[in-house]
Amino acid sequence: MKNPAKFMREVRQEAGRVSWPTRRETMISTIMVVVMVIIAALFFLVVDNVISWAIKLIIGIGG
Repeated sequence: MKNPAKFMREVRQEAGRVSWPTRRETMISTIMVVVMVIIAALFFLVVDNVISWAIKLIIGIGG
């Protein structure tokens, strides 16, 4: 097993090599995720309503 102090030094070195996104990149990515979540939610809302309508039509409890 490695020495804990050596392990922590290696972790710090690796963290220094990471290319962190800029604030602008983070904002753009966040906005894209929110838009895609809204689109997915609307899609599943429509699909759920269509399936619900079809099932009600098939079993004859609605129209």
